[in-house]
Amino acid sequence: MKNRKLRILTYVLALAGVLLAAVLCPSLPEQIPTHWDMDGSVTYGSRYTIFITAGMGLLFAVMFDVLPKIDPRRQNYEKFGSFYDLFCVLMELFLLMINGVMITEALRPGTVSVPMVIPLGVGVLFVIIGNFMPKFKSNFYMGIKTPWTLSSDEVWRKTHRLGGRCFFLSGLLFILCAFLPESVLPVCVIAVLIACFIPGLMSFIWWRQEQKKA
Repeated sequence: MKNRKLRILTYVLALAGVLLAAVLCPSLPEQIPTHWDMDGSVTYGSRYTIFITAGMGLLFAVMFDVLPKIDPRRQNYEKFGSFYDLFCVLMELFLLMINGVMITEALRPGTVSVPMVIPLGVGVLFVIIGNFMPKFKSNFYMGIKTPWTLSSDEVWRKTHRLGGRCFFLSGLLFILCAFLPESVLPVCVIAVLIACFIPGLMSFIWWRQEQKKA
């Protein structure tokens, strides 16, 4: 069952981002930072871009409600509902943080150490998702969705147990990047490969083993 309080909190956080953008937009300069490259360079865009990032939070909040209802395996969400609701809140907090960084750097450049804050935020996000992932049950919306995990509940279970460890390790690597900015590019590449490639490859191997046994 859904946790009603967490669902409400998801929308509150999403609306907070939109409200923050609406209130502060008139005070923002015409050009605001919208993207930070790993080499430290910054890309600027119109101040109204802030409504795009803020609107993503609201769009995600709606999607978090709608997509499970149209998932062919929607009954499985009941088995990990509490973790799903916490994940939704976590994602809204992450998007709100990104929005806050953009606004702060637009109003007072240099206040936030972006090369530290962003990898740290991503790392914490990955660590928490890594802890949640083994709880996810087979569905078409959340988790590691390969043809092999979706075709076998046992392959799904094994893949998400491994995926949880991989995401946790990747999160630690991202956190390390926050304190070693000079190594951010190679470490981030390694972290993404660990989180995405290893579980996907193993899901295929486990599926092949299962087919041979059958």
